[in-house]
Amino acid sequence: MRGPVLRAEGLRKRFDDTQAVDGVSLAIEPGERVGIVGPNGAGKTTTLLMLLGAIEPDEGSIELVGHRLPAGRSAAMARVGFAAGYLPLPDRLTVIETLELFGTLSGLDHPVRTAREVLGELGIGHLADQRTESLSSGQGTLVGFAKAVIHHPELIVLDEPTASLDPDVAMRVRDRLERMNAEHHATLLLTSHDMREVERLTTRVVFLRSGRIIADGPAAQVVAEAGHPDLESMFLAEAARLRETAL
Repeated sequence: MRGPVLRAEGLRKRFDDTQAVDGVSLAIEPGERVGIVGPNGAGKTTTLLMLLGAIEPDEGSIELVGHRLPAGRSAAMARVGFAAGYLPLPDRLTVIETLELFGTLSGLDHPVRTAREVLGELGIGHLADQRTESLSSGQGTLVGFAKAVIHHPELIVLDEPTASLDPDVAMRVRDRLERMNAEHHATLLLTSHDMREVERLTTRVVFLRSGRIIADGPAAQVVAEAGHPDLESMFLAEAARLRETAL
């Protein structure tokens, strides 16, 4: 598509007395790999959910894969994949039935075959006939990820994609994301508390503090301008600063 995959201007969101997001503006181009980072309470998840139209901003505008939100959300989400640990899987369906349903809704010609291919790549083909309610936390995370990428979306949005996964399994997820970006030019947008993961998967970092963007650029540039040796050090310093101000 021409122009940004995602464009947001002046997003603000308040919950009771908390200003969760305060004037966030950004544009993400096709094929970019962007990480939104910051300590707990920085506004990462709220920002993601607004960008996807899951919650409406109090102020600001959003255009997602060429569609203005909220009116164009249904059309936009057909071209977007979203995975997060807090998203429930359908009850009383097996893993393969869940992926078949989502693949069919996404317009896949061969949803079952594609679902089995994705499950195999993630090393969980043996879970195909298992009911979703019996999955462990990590297994559920993987199935949620499979659901997000089965239709080869233009934009993949992930909130803490590997938080509950063993290191070897997390590596398979990262490998899959890098292949989709390289082979299909998929755009990646993710949040994570694992700064090494962010440095590996992204080419651009958006650092939030109290709902505002305080830095935006390649990780090396962001940390150098902030006077830190790496993203992990910057993250820890920001978290410590937040704790001190809360005392």
